[in-house]
Amino acid sequence: MKMKVVCMIVMLVVMVDVVSIAEAVNCNPLALSPCLGAITSNSPPSANCCSKLKEQTPCLCGYLKNPNLRQYVNSPGSKQVASTCGVTIPKC
Repeated sequence: MKMKVVCMIVMLVVMVDVVSIAEAVNCNPLALSPCLGAITSNSPPSANCCSKLKEQTPCLCGYLKNPNLRQYVNSPGSKQVASTCGVTIPKC
């Protein structure tokens, strides 16, 4: 009986991990390309831009830690777009 309970718990934990992995964000800075115009020209971001930015929010710390991407995330245009979209750039 105890063995069945242990097996069920292990299966449950594995299932939860699989679901978490399936829901994980695919960190891809190129997904933010719809925001490029708004970042560089000070124009309002599109709904698509804001949507992509919100999807990529969990990735921002990784982008900030990448020396090739940090300058773009920290740029005034990026900060303005993030603010307009209601996204907070994290302090990592």
